[in-house]
Amino acid sequence: MTAAMPEKSPAQRLLDHLGPVEGYHDHEAIGDFGMPTRRSLEDMLGPNTTETGFAHAHLGPLKKVHAFWFAGMSCDGCTVSVTGATTPSVESLLLGAHPGIPPVVLHHPVVNMESGPAYLRAHEQALRGELEDPYVIILEGSATEETLATETGGYWTAQGEQPWGPGGEKRTVTVEEWVARLAPGAAAAIAIGTCATWGGIPSADGNVTGAMSLMDFLGKDYRSAFGLPVVNVPGCAPVGDNFTETVAAILYFLQGFGPLPEFDELGRPAWLFGETVHRHCVRGAYYEEGTYAEEFGDPECLVEVGCWGPVVNCNITSRGAINHVGGCMNAGGACIGCTMPGFPDKFTPFYKTPPGSMASTSASRLLGSVIKPLRQLTNDHLNREVRWDLHHEVPSGWARHEPEPRAWQNVTHKFYDSLRRSNDRGNGKTEAAAWGKRAELSRRRDPTVERHLPGAEGAESPGVAAELAGREGPEGNGRAPNGRAPAGRAPTGREPTGRPGDGNGRDARGHAGDGGPRQRRRTLRAHTRR
Repeated sequence: MTAAMPEKSPAQRLLDHLGPVEGYHDHEAIGDFGMPTRRSLEDMLGPNTTETGFAHAHLGPLKKVHAFWFAGMSCDGCTVSVTGATTPSVESLLLGAHPGIPPVVLHHPVVNMESGPAYLRAHEQALRGELEDPYVIILEGSATEETLATETGGYWTAQGEQPWGPGGEKRTVTVEEWVARLAPGAAAAIAIGTCATWGGIPSADGNVTGAMSLMDFLGKDYRSAFGLPVVNVPGCAPVGDNFTETVAAILYFLQGFGPLPEFDELGRPAWLFGETVHRHCVRGAYYEEGTYAEEFGDPECLVEVGCWGPVVNCNITSRGAINHVGGCMNAGGACIGCTMPGFPDKFTPFYKTPPGSMASTSASRLLGSVIKPLRQLTNDHLNREVRWDLHHEVPSGWARHEPEPRAWQNVTHKFYDSLRRSNDRGNGKTEAAAWGKRAELSRRRDPTVERHLPGAEGAESPGVAAELAGREGPEGNGRAPNGRAPAGRAPTGREPTGRPGDGNGRDARGHAGDGGPRQRRRTLRAHTRR
């Protein structure tokens, strides 16, 4: 029985159709054409890409890494996103500013100063095996089925001309051809953006280009020169920091300073795309309480106006869009699943309630009908000072008629507080007090005390404040917060003074002591009469 031949990848079929190439540009004859500054980007970065540049960037075997950036069927949104990255920034990668990461020599059709044959010179060196340093290829935008276009003598996406036609005649070279020829020798192949990672919008139903992802184009058996499958950083457009962070992690691996970062089964950075949007969404608590927005602009959960966040892998709600600010749900937009392989066909029509949300939202509403009132009850209680509970008054000029808790609310709050303090070492049930606890006037639970403090209506005796201050202990036993008797006052008969008291609130010398709550009330009444 004859074994089935493995199916060729689109990249292999394209190369078999085009055949090998041999001729290249004569750069000596071209001279400075296409170089307005007479210097390439690599020359401009020269002081930093040589061993005499940033010494900390040359700690490993790699002195620099070339990055060939290709634009397939894209809107260039990925380029815009990456240039706004900050952790790390594109500039810091180009300059080799991170210890251990070799400087990156970027070859980008928009960013670079050189153009024409001068821009393609490094590409040709890589094809001939004359590039002294390793390189990575980066695809932005979908790859296409160029064999469909060549049948009519056309192409879908292209980058430059090469003397690869019959008899050395120049012909347009497609992006897919560059990728197919450079991929085997690349240290890594990276797809940026949903168009390059999963096909994206150009591959939507009805397209005539055969648009596909880089992973589909190179095939499941593709491995880079360093043994890596295609790395995917999705998003439309992706978070720029997700891409630069992934590049930095891969460069550390290539340099030998770290392990290969963790990627999931689809080649996504697992630490970035391992969670769903919903789990870190700033509106997630509304979902739990069963409260949903009715229209855009409402602050609640956006599921019922078309948000797919609960089933979409993305970190934009926690990381933000640019400089850790913004992001779809953070700014009021619904998630339409742009980081997922099924985008866009499996998420249309946009901004309509996902069918699967009916079960979850109904359950959330049922749970929220119980949880939300309980949380509001506790929130109302925690929004009050202990002093306000004692005085039955909220002295706020912003709400003159703040209602006081009702009797049933007070009972609920006391029950809640008893549960909260049940394992508190400072609740008076144990001898040892919790660290950081101190005695407070509010522990007396008697708001009338303030009437006898200096300056108050009933404070005619100057000794009242000192006496009250001396009774501030956790049990009202006349001790100061440090456990000692207050200054200027003799220890009471209840304290371990070495002299037995008479048990009637007087010590051995006949001085009045703290006779308990009844004695304190007598003292207060006596001072009031004065």
